[in-house]
Amino acid sequence: MPRGAGGTGGHGDRWSAPRPLRNPVLVSVVLGAHNLQTEEPTQQKFSIARLFENNYDQEQILNDVLLLQLDRPATLNAQVAVAPLPKQNQELPQGTQCLAMGWGRLGTQEPPPSVLQEINVTVVTFLCRTQNVCTLVPRRRAGICFGDSGGPLVCDGLVQGIDSFIRGGCGSGFYPDAFAPVAQFASWINSILRRHGDPPSGAR
Repeated sequence: MPRGAGGTGGHGDRWSAPRPLRNPVLVSVVLGAHNLQTEEPTQQKFSIARLFENNYDQEQILNDVLLLQLDRPATLNAQVAVAPLPKQNQELPQGTQCLAMGWGRLGTQEPPPSVLQEINVTVVTFLCRTQNVCTLVPRRRAGICFGDSGGPLVCDGLVQGIDSFIRGGCGSGFYPDAFAPVAQFASWINSILRRHGDPPSGAR
C-alpha cells in the first residue's frame, strides 16, 4: 500500500480491511512487512481485484472501513495470518487492554518510522461516540498518529478496531484515539465473504 496507509488481514486468504481508498488501481497490498525500507523475504505483494465499501461518510468519519479482495490467495505462514473477528455487536468494556500498531508518525511533527510500531492502549468511553471504539494511553502522551490509519486494534486476540482518526494532535493525553468498531461491521463482513466464495468468520 502507499506509504502511510495500513490494513488488516481479514478472514480467508484473499481479504484485507483498510480504510477507504480513492484510487485502488494505483495501490498495491503488501503482507508480511515489518521494515518498509527493506525488501524483506517475508513480504507478499498483491494488486486489488475488488473492493467493497459500506457507506463511508467522509464528513462525519463514519463507516471508516472497506474490504479488499486480493488478486490471488496469500500464502499463510508465521508472518501472514488471518485476523480473528469479534461477533456482531460484541461489547468491548471500558478498561480493556489492547494493542494498536502501524507505521504512522512518531509524533505530530515527527517523521514516520521504517519499522512497524506497537503500543499498549486502554479502551475508554469518555469523549467517544457510540460509532467508534476509543483508546487512551494512561499517564502518557502517546497513541496512534498520522499514517496509522487502517491499522488494527487487537484486544484479547480479536481485531476489535481499525485506526480511524485522532483529535488534538498525536498523543494529546486528553482526547482518546478513535477506531472503526469491527464488531459493528461483522455481519456485513461475513455477508461479503459468503457472497464471494470465502467461508465466513466466527462472527455473526
